[in-house]
Amino acid sequence: MDKLRSILIVDDDEDILVASKLLLKRHFSKIVTLAEPDQISKYMGQDNFDAILLDMNFGPGQSSGDEGFYWLSEILKIDKEAVVVMITAHGGVNVAVEAMKLGATDFVSKPWQNERVVATLSAAVKLRETRNEAANLRMANRTLIEASGEQNHQEMIGKSNALKAIQNMIERTAPTDANVLILGENGTGKELVARELHRLSNRLGEVFLTVDLGAISESLFDSELFGHKKGSFTDAKADRVGRLQAASGGTLFLDEIGNLPLHLQSKLLTVLEQRKVTPVGANQAIPIDIRVIAATNLSRNQLNDESRFRQDLLFRLNTVEIEVPPLRDRVDDIEEIANHYIKFYCRKYDKSLKKLSIDALSAIKTYDWPGNVRALRHAIERAVILSQTKEFTPSDFALEINSSDHNAGLKSSSSKTHNDDEIIITDGGLNLERMEHTLIERSLKKHRYNISHAAKELGLTRAALYRRMEKYGF
Repeated sequence: MDKLRSILIVDDDEDILVASKLLLKRHFSKIVTLAEPDQISKYMGQDNFDAILLDMNFGPGQSSGDEGFYWLSEILKIDKEAVVVMITAHGGVNVAVEAMKLGATDFVSKPWQNERVVATLSAAVKLRETRNEAANLRMANRTLIEASGEQNHQEMIGKSNALKAIQNMIERTAPTDANVLILGENGTGKELVARELHRLSNRLGEVFLTVDLGAISESLFDSELFGHKKGSFTDAKADRVGRLQAASGGTLFLDEIGNLPLHLQSKLLTVLEQRKVTPVGANQAIPIDIRVIAATNLSRNQLNDESRFRQDLLFRLNTVEIEVPPLRDRVDDIEEIANHYIKFYCRKYDKSLKKLSIDALSAIKTYDWPGNVRALRHAIERAVILSQTKEFTPSDFALEINSSDHNAGLKSSSSKTHNDDEIIITDGGLNLERMEHTLIERSLKKHRYNISHAAKELGLTRAALYRRMEKYGF
């Protein structure tokens, strides 16, 4: 006997109620019987029934099933996940089938076989359990999505014409399911644009999943994106859902798409064309429903190079193309962005709020910001932590360290300068931090702030490079 399951039986025939209760109490923990269907609402308010056995007709001479249809609809109004099994007279199969079209789960015919009734209700109870689990999972997912959205949602800061043009593109594109390709240097806010596209889309209630293609090794590409079955390779100790399947119903953000090797681009293209994924070790393809947003720091000319990027994949991705301008082309937004992060980091580090001096504002507005908004944010954070003056001054941002003038000074004063792959030794002697800063700066500029490429050249992980960029204010 299932000790945790309750059944409601609604029938105007007292013999049916007595017989069914005697039968079912051996299999379910609680049986409630009703001869009057107008009591259904009251009893459903008192108990959460796992299955309801409902007669199609009430009263002598009734055979149309209209009463059963009515009470079925009332039950589903009270609980749309309710599992209802209809009771129909012999020969009333057509009426029962119509009831199933209206939301009933199954039916049993009078006179019934006991085994058939028990089996039908047992299956109904399992269906109710599945529906409850699915409903709870949807609620949990919705809560996580809402919490994630609140945490990750950031407004696009600024009022420049360049930013207004981007916002206009987002507003027109977001409500569609068109694939979007976002172009722009590192640190310009490409992911922010992607999240805004999702936030304003019809998929807002679904997942926004980011995949950093620059951080996935080639050997794990299939497993990470498509999933795998248990035992399909040495470390596959359990089934795993791939990122594409996990994003189904929502938005998939493919960051650093330009770093994907050509042979892996081909695999991705096939999936995007077919809208199906086959996990490693599986034989059956799984349909997926995703809206794809991709981003890269490659220029249009680089993307158009067939030796670097598949043109058929490019056509698949760039139904709509949005280019995010570098911060140096959004000078009018710098003050507002800086003030936003000053407030943020003053709160974070429990510092008194203070303003930018005129000289400091001028300095950050005329600086080139090769790392764009990300670099500005790091510089603001450093200034909030270290500044000891009433107002922020240019020296709080250490911009002279990153400026081209300072680099020229370093080179002219160096006692020995070799090619770009060698270390600069300054008149100040060997200074480990200065040398590390110079190497990181040189590598970032060489690779146009492509974090993956710079980290690889320096022999660092992406996370380690990010930590050093924060340390030196890039």
